[in-house]
Amino acid sequence: MKTETKDFIDEQYIWSLLDANRELPAEEINGIIDRAKEARGLEPWEVAALIQTTDEELLQRIYATAREIKEKIYGRRMVFFAPLYISNHCVNGCVYCGYHSSNRDMHRRKLSMEEIAEEVRALEEMGHKRIALETGEHPKECPIEYVLEAMRTIYEVQEGNGNIRRINVNIAATTVDEYRKLKEAGIGTYVLFQETYHHETYRKMHPSGPKSNYLWHLTAMDRAMEAGIDDVGLGVLFGLYDFRFEVMGLMMHARHLEEVFGVGCHTISVPRLRPAEGVSLDNFPHLVSDQDFRKVIAVLRLAVPYTGMLLSTRERPGYRDELFALGISQISAGSCTGVGGYRQEPGERRECNTAQFVVEDERTPEQLIQSLCVSGYIPSYCTACYRSGRTGDRFMALAKTGEIGNVCQPNAILTFKEYLEDYASPETRELGEQTIQRHLELITSKPVRDKTVERLHLIEQGQRDLYF
Repeated sequence: MKTETKDFIDEQYIWSLLDANRELPAEEINGIIDRAKEARGLEPWEVAALIQTTDEELLQRIYATAREIKEKIYGRRMVFFAPLYISNHCVNGCVYCGYHSSNRDMHRRKLSMEEIAEEVRALEEMGHKRIALETGEHPKECPIEYVLEAMRTIYEVQEGNGNIRRINVNIAATTVDEYRKLKEAGIGTYVLFQETYHHETYRKMHPSGPKSNYLWHLTAMDRAMEAGIDDVGLGVLFGLYDFRFEVMGLMMHARHLEEVFGVGCHTISVPRLRPAEGVSLDNFPHLVSDQDFRKVIAVLRLAVPYTGMLLSTRERPGYRDELFALGISQISAGSCTGVGGYRQEPGERRECNTAQFVVEDERTPEQLIQSLCVSGYIPSYCTACYRSGRTGDRFMALAKTGEIGNVCQPNAILTFKEYLEDYASPETRELGEQTIQRHLELITSKPVRDKTVERLHLIEQGQRDLYF
């Protein structure tokens, strides 16, 4: 399908929705929340109403409904991933990013294939099976050939029983031909944040470089999907502009993909602006408060119930844990945002001056796993849908029938069992086994539950990579 290059973000329409649905009566807000419980998504005007709600009682209903929907669709599973930064060379002038081209204090680094393999071994030793490949935009230092070679290297590395089973890729907007190459190389989800959907703010935030082209960046997902990548991930950097407008922009983008390709985005990421090398938050007037950020996550969950939502280590422990319950389904753990940071020597500052932004949650994967288990969640390292062809509209069809639970729940249990066998301390293993027993009971199909128990025994005997 050949897509047209057009701007589908209508700012006047967004503001008209926000203006018309500001301070609706509580009765109408409650009606929207009641409709949201059916997990069919929300209309743009309904999103506009909820994202402007300030009444504490209504907010508590929104939060409770977000938790209900999240657990109805995703259960209490939490999928783990880690970012892998392979280069911070960049020709863009993004004012919020430590990588910006005018930052002379940034130590520029590009990993060799041998160094990438070492980073992957370190990630596999933590138990990771899914990574987000990250790089700056630089036509000479980071051409598509470098990214493709990095992907081949990552997939080939195996440390003990560890291997990376899914590579999500976050690289600059590119051409249909290059997206086809990513598809052929085994990309999982193609991720690209619009950063801000507000045209004037986008112009100010991106004064130079290829990324300054709003329309080219906005239509990247169209080209990716035209190239056959049916799992794409959207996101904005909350704090660059009014969060209410940005949420509406995400809805417009997701709706555009559904209208053109028959399926919306696979994931939405919700990064919040953080300090970085040479970047001060004092220059950004639209920073999002903790209270408003809770609302953003909960409203997005109500608006797009079947879309995965990702939360990075930008948020601090404790508060981050609160956000998990409001709709988050995928989380990073043990993250390093510096180039080559996973294999640095003990005691050396991991981020050095190669980091894109400051990490707030520095818990190890094992520490986070213990916290999740105590809170009633089950960590998941599942990559089965991607490898079984359950992507795009095929995944959504399974999710919307409710059948996804009989696939995702056992796969979460099996992959967590692998982690416990291969990487966990005795304390974590004991806690994890108790967690598995509790979560086995949540598999509604007895044949599937029995098959899961059988495969758990096979994992104990040394088999790996068993999935439904």
